[in-house]
Amino acid sequence: MKKLLKLIKRIFGCKEKPVVACVNLSGVIGKDSKLSSGINFENSMPLIKKAFELDGVKAVAININSPGGSPVQSELVFDYIREISQEKKIPVYTFAQDLAASGGYFILLAGDEIYAHNSSIIGSIGVIFSSFGFVNLINKIGIERRVYTEGKNKAILDPFLPEVSENIEILKEAQNDVFEGFTSLVKTRRKGKLIGDENFQKNNIFTGAFWSGKKSLELGLIDGIANMRSKMQEKFGKDVKIINITAKKSFIKSLFSEKADFSSDLLAKIEERTRFNHFGL
Repeated sequence: MKKLLKLIKRIFGCKEKPVVACVNLSGVIGKDSKLSSGINFENSMPLIKKAFELDGVKAVAININSPGGSPVQSELVFDYIREISQEKKIPVYTFAQDLAASGGYFILLAGDEIYAHNSSIIGSIGVIFSSFGFVNLINKIGIERRVYTEGKNKAILDPFLPEVSENIEILKEAQNDVFEGFTSLVKTRRKGKLIGDENFQKNNIFTGAFWSGKKSLELGLIDGIANMRSKMQEKFGKDVKIINITAKKSFIKSLFSEKADFSSDLLAKIEERTRFNHFGL
């Protein structure tokens, strides 16, 4: 039917409007696919796939609003966007909304061109692990911790046991590998665009600091200041047709999912709020 309509339009000289598919990725990046507000490969992949397979699509625009999260999920989403973009030969434009930090910036790098608002928060290129130590507390209230393992490092960073320098080194080594992968990606995707010499990049851009969209443009972390709609009109004309790609959920599924795991969803919301608050948002 679609092919027939196209043929009729061509015969009668009807000019088709250029189409841009728009995908919104928002929330903390994590592996839990049950969280509707989060970003992960499982819930992002169908939307991205649908966007690239939209009939007559000229480009895909991806809006990102995320404080970061799982490095693995960030990489999976990034890889899939680049893979399908190259396969379909369709350009990708990424746009930071309030925040594209850490893993959020990782995904932002998937764009052939990257944009943000003046007041967007960009960067936080680094790796973090946080936990608590309850050793003094359990000693004070008379609780004895019993842990039995095969492998001396199996109980690494147990919050109820004293810290061991060897275990910290193991964690730092793993973090360093992830950090090097992140910084390497930034250097590759922003090659020739990062401002300053190698020493400047090392001592400033890759410290985990974050900046406004305006400052990020000066540093070369993004390509311009623009919102998605105006940029797509600039690229493809005022008549461009922007189609939002959303996930469809059946009434029965949504009814059960909303009531299924209230406590887990509440904790996820608290975590998300905490992560956004870290950047003053």
